[in-house]
Amino acid sequence: MTIPEAPAASESTVPAAARKIAVVGSGYMGGGIAQVLALGGARVALADVSAEIAQKNFDRLLVESDQFIADGLFPEGSTEILKQNLWAAKDIEEAVADADFIEECVPEVLEIKHQTLARISAAARPDAVIGSNTSTISIASLAEAVALPERFLGVHFSNPSPFIPGVEIIPHAETSAATVAASRELVHAAGKQTAVVKDVTGFVLNRLQYALFHEAAQLVEQGIATADDVDTLVRTTFGFRLPFFGPFAIADMAGLDVYNFCYKSLQTGFPERFATPKILSDLVEAGKLGTKTGAGFLNVPAERTPELIAYRNKAYVAMQKLIEELGPAPIN
Repeated sequence: MTIPEAPAASESTVPAAARKIAVVGSGYMGGGIAQVLALGGARVALADVSAEIAQKNFDRLLVESDQFIADGLFPEGSTEILKQNLWAAKDIEEAVADADFIEECVPEVLEIKHQTLARISAAARPDAVIGSNTSTISIASLAEAVALPERFLGVHFSNPSPFIPGVEIIPHAETSAATVAASRELVHAAGKQTAVVKDVTGFVLNRLQYALFHEAAQLVEQGIATADDVDTLVRTTFGFRLPFFGPFAIADMAGLDVYNFCYKSLQTGFPERFATPKILSDLVEAGKLGTKTGAGFLNVPAERTPELIAYRNKAYVAMQKLIEELGPAPIN
C-alpha cells in the first residue's frame, strides 16, 4: 500500500471551529480525546453505552478541566470552552448523526469494536470520516464492520491524550487519500502532531515501545540489572535525548560508522538479535555517515552541524533544569 500524501491545510473545506465530532466511548481515553478536540474549537458529542454514563463522564471532564487549570496544565477559560463545545448524547446514533468525524474509543475487544463500528457507520453521514483509537487491532480487520471502508482509518492518541502531542494515523489498504488528509488536518487543528504509518501488527508506536520493554525485561530476568537501574539508565542516557530527537537523528549525530561498529560488537554475544540492519550498512558503504559527512538518514547539511550541536546542548541543559525544577517522580 502506498501511503497518500496529505494536502496542505489550506485545502480544507471545513473550518476547525465549524467541525462536528463524535467520540464514542467516553471513558478515560475517549474523554481525554474529546477534551482535546473540543478545546481545539470543534463541537464534540460524547456517547457511551447509556446516556447516563455519557453525562457522568461529561461532568467528570469539566471537573478534571477545573483541576487542570488550577494545576497550570490547561489555560484559563478551558472549562468554559468545554461547556460550550462538549455535550453528552443520549446514544451513539444521536452523537454521530451530523458528525464530520467520529472517533471510536471502546474497549480493545474485536467483537465490541465491530458492533460499535457497525452502529456508527449505519447512523453516520456517508461522507463522515470514522477513526478508531485502537492501539493493537488491525485496522483492516476493524474496517470489515464499516460501511464505505474508504472513510475509515486508525487515529491513535496516546495516554494521557490531553498532554501527549503525537497521534498515529493508520490507513488500511482501502482508506482514501482524502480520509487521511482530513484526519490529519483535524488532529493538527487540535494542536497535535501526526505520523502516518502502515497497518501492520503493533503499528509503529507500540512496536517500538514493546521492543524496548522486551529487552529491558530480559535484562532484569537475567539478573544483569534491577528494574530500578534499567529505568535510571533509560531516563538519564538515551531516553534523555528522545524528547528532542528520534532514533535516526540520534544515530546521524553519533555517526553511522560508530553504529555499524557497535552492531558488530553486539553480534559477538547476540548474533541474530543484533544483526546489522541493511539500511544502515548500505549508508555506511556509500560513505554516508551522518552529520559528519552531511548525509545519512536525515541528510543534515554539514554546514548546519554546529547549529544542530548547539541546539542539542541547549536542549539537554534545559531538560535537566526542568527535571530539577519538577523534582523526582513520586514512584518510590
